[in-house]
Amino acid sequence: MTDTEYILAIESSCDDTAVAVLRGKNVLSSVISSQLIHKKYEGIIPEIASRKHQENILPVLKEALKQANISLNEIDIIAATQGPGLLGSLLVGFTFAKGLSIALKKPFVGVSHLQGHLLSPMLENENLNYPYLVLLVSGGHTLLSIVHSPTKYEHIGGTLDDAAGEAFDKGAVMLNLGYPGGPAIDKIAKTGNENKYKFPVTKLKDFKFSFSGLKTSLLYFLQKNVAENPGFIEENLPDIAASYQKTIVEQLLFQLWKAQEKYDIKNVALAGGVSANSYLRKRFLLEAEERKANPFLVPLKYCTDNAAMIGLVAYEKAKQGIFTDLTENPYPREFIGF
Repeated sequence: MTDTEYILAIESSCDDTAVAVLRGKNVLSSVISSQLIHKKYEGIIPEIASRKHQENILPVLKEALKQANISLNEIDIIAATQGPGLLGSLLVGFTFAKGLSIALKKPFVGVSHLQGHLLSPMLENENLNYPYLVLLVSGGHTLLSIVHSPTKYEHIGGTLDDAAGEAFDKGAVMLNLGYPGGPAIDKIAKTGNENKYKFPVTKLKDFKFSFSGLKTSLLYFLQKNVAENPGFIEENLPDIAASYQKTIVEQLLFQLWKAQEKYDIKNVALAGGVSANSYLRKRFLLEAEERKANPFLVPLKYCTDNAAMIGLVAYEKAKQGIFTDLTENPYPREFIGF
């Protein structure tokens, strides 16, 4: 693998169909098609997601090649997300990529979705060096890892139940803000008083997270107050959203800084879809400055699921001669993502 070779990467682990073209580590194009249909169901319907991937993958591929100003025959390596994720969604992208690899007679690289997020802070952050501590927060995952090198990761903590993104989404549904909930809560909370209401901040040992109790706390809080005043949510929405958001962020950063202190790692990063939250980004930067840590944020366009991060991991694996057997299943039981 050289810096002049072209990588075509595909990501389809959930409901975003994404294709990117890279030349070495440089991203030439990154195209994403999001499935808005899931909004009315207030969550992802796996069967619908996989069908939409089948409809979207070819148009997204063509657009990515067009933006990169390259033809399919010029591609040197094919890569795709191998897991974890929704099995039907993974099958669409993974088998499509394998078909391209066979047809073009090009080497193939299967990539962990989590590995992609963990390496995403390297996208457009030239000053970030190894090792770095990363807090990965998304709709499906909340974990703390130390990235020692492009292909060496140490998982040190994670959620015991729900992910932070799940807490945002379910909280937004309770507040009648719709799905996905993270951006909606982020927006409405900007005008609210984050100290108006108190919700329990879970501070567990060993860098563990838990958000199921927080969701239950919000549910009971709303039920009690709405019973007394049917217009309670509408009248206090910004304050409720801001207070709930603050509680989620405080739990995340509590564990992050505890880990940073224990492992004495100066470079600290946020990654994953929830890392696009403006309040989390602001608090992260301020608290990093107080602790004299070196903070790194993933550019907003690479926070949510995207194929650029998959292509970057594929580049690093290909440099080490790590390729994937074309007979391998997209999400075998033994595949845990690392």
